[in-house]
Amino acid sequence: MKCEATSLNEMFGCNVFNDAVMRERLPKATYKALKKTIDGGVPLDPAVAEVVANAMKDWAIEKGATHFTHWFQPMTGVTAEKHDAFISPTADGKVIMEFSGKELIKGEPDASSFPSGGLRATFEARGYTAWDCTSPAFLKEDPAGVTLCIPTAFCSYTGEALDKKTPLLRSMEAISKQALRVLKLFGNTTATRVITTVGPEQEYFLVDRELYNKRKDLVFTGRTLFGAKPPKGQELEDHYFGVLKERISSFMKELNNELWKLGVSAKTQHNEVAPAQHELAPIFSTTNIATDHNQLTMEMMKKVAARHGLTCLLHEKPFAGINGSGKHNNWSMSTNDGQNLLDPGNTPHENAQFLVFLCGVIEAIDEYAELLRMSAANAGNDHRLGANEAPPAIISIFLGEQLTDILEQLEAAGTASSSKQGGELKIGVNTLPALPKDTTDRNRTSPFAFTGNKFEFRMVPSSASISGPNVVLNTIVAETLSRIADRLEKAIDFNAEVEALCKEVVVNHKKIIFNGNGYSDEWVAEAEKRGLPNISSTVEAVKHLISEKSIAVFEKHCVLSKAELYSRFEINLEAYIKQINIEALTMIEMSKRQIVPAAIKFANELAASINAVKLTGIDADVSVQAEILKDVSGTLASFKKNIEKLEKATAEAAEMHGDTYKQACAYRDEVFTAMSELRADGDKLETMIDAELWPMPTYADLLFNV
Repeated sequence: MKCEATSLNEMFGCNVFNDAVMRERLPKATYKALKKTIDGGVPLDPAVAEVVANAMKDWAIEKGATHFTHWFQPMTGVTAEKHDAFISPTADGKVIMEFSGKELIKGEPDASSFPSGGLRATFEARGYTAWDCTSPAFLKEDPAGVTLCIPTAFCSYTGEALDKKTPLLRSMEAISKQALRVLKLFGNTTATRVITTVGPEQEYFLVDRELYNKRKDLVFTGRTLFGAKPPKGQELEDHYFGVLKERISSFMKELNNELWKLGVSAKTQHNEVAPAQHELAPIFSTTNIATDHNQLTMEMMKKVAARHGLTCLLHEKPFAGINGSGKHNNWSMSTNDGQNLLDPGNTPHENAQFLVFLCGVIEAIDEYAELLRMSAANAGNDHRLGANEAPPAIISIFLGEQLTDILEQLEAAGTASSSKQGGELKIGVNTLPALPKDTTDRNRTSPFAFTGNKFEFRMVPSSASISGPNVVLNTIVAETLSRIADRLEKAIDFNAEVEALCKEVVVNHKKIIFNGNGYSDEWVAEAEKRGLPNISSTVEAVKHLISEKSIAVFEKHCVLSKAELYSRFEINLEAYIKQINIEALTMIEMSKRQIVPAAIKFANELAASINAVKLTGIDADVSVQAEILKDVSGTLASFKKNIEKLEKATAEAAEMHGDTYKQACAYRDEVFTAMSELRADGDKLETMIDAELWPMPTYADLLFNV
């Protein structure tokens, strides 16, 4: 039967085959063997899988499931699933419900229609899904029934990763291996794994579904390609943390319930800066599970929104001129014996282990800044990064006063002797308590900010999987930790070597540390002086995926091979090309079939009005009508020329073959430029044409009617 819990305690995880369910339903020996695989990375025994499969099937059927699916994350950035029924025919013409260990462990979806970036030819169709037992199976409920979903990795017939999960799992193993080497040097003999943890804050917009369906640009591209600025936007700052409207609150309540059933620890919800914009944040979990949960969160947001007559927009910039949406990726490292490696403690200057791991992160971000920037690149994010609303396109690290002061001490003296303390914040009202003050302020303009015991990577696109950024973070930090371990393992005087190492990192990589306003023009100039890269577009960013340095670090830690990296290079460029092409074609259609007819009709009505007045014989002044008609006709003429310009640029770019990078550059430089020019005229026409004649809902309609 479906989950019909009456309390939150009963509801949370009721549709998840989690540890509590496994402990209850599996034989003790099977449970222990499976836990060794989940927690310790021990290879899975097929006999264990057989027992688990039977228990999982019984549990799912009891809850109403008739089908199962291997749930995976191909390079499309969304999830995929192929459903199979539990039924198996019997000799007497009936069926029994079966689910074998083989079916649990391995699936075989057709791989030919998923992006492979040249790894597989179209006729080479075979691909495999492999059970990821570290992420629990779960049940999806919908009007059609209940389906058992088994998180899996997805690879080709020849073993290359065709998905987002496989490289993530590899990167988690890589950073664990190198971090353990460092920990052992500090005397930690109890930790056997280091786990990266993530808490992704998800921003999104909600708009009325009927209005959404009247906008071809939103339906086809996820963003508005036309739209004049409304009289009121976000300038009053009254929406941020404002009172939730009842319709939105009702949506959020149902969303929370659906996510809690799936074991997603949705914790915080609020209005964001832009009108109709909101945010959801979960409690931290392991990077693998957090990635799966974020995919489920985005999927569930769309489903629940539809039930409330709404549409959830996850595009990075659905509306020009107001804040777009991102996904803040809060990342940290923890041991399986309960230690957060990025927790500085009360006296971080004395915490040598913390300082070594901190230095490892600083060196990684500076040395591989281009690669990290690439991990946050897509066509939607090009509208957002550096637009005085999100982090700049320049990678830098915010550390705050306390840690910056410690690093300055290390640079000057080779050692640190003190840590700035936060103290108490006295508000000046007797009835209000004195508040413990944090040791540093927050900096929302920084793309990579230290926030107490974690780093917040604020560049991640709202629509994207968090797998990519975390694959990069895990891999580059694994690399710097491996260098640190190599050095410290050879040290004669360990403490002296730690001090020397930290000082060298500060001297060599302090240029990446910036605690000021990342939105300012002065920072752009300063960053250029420091030699920090300023990568403004996806096309420019993606090429860093296949640099010699990137290939070397990914191959060294067995995260991605050269072939797998080149495939992702092609896939990312193709996705960019296709997105811009769809947007251009949508603009052309909207222009020719909606805006031009509306403008002509308005011009005709104006002309008829002028003629009608003149025919009366009354000596009336029609100069106002004539002036408006002239302005509309002139703008319409320019609009028509820009339609033709966009059609030409799009056709020429589409015909370019053989070099995906050059084609992507053409879409960025020619097609996108032509789109911007066409939009300027279209938005001007919106402000001139009678509102009754304008063929689509306006920004005011979309942003303030939810």
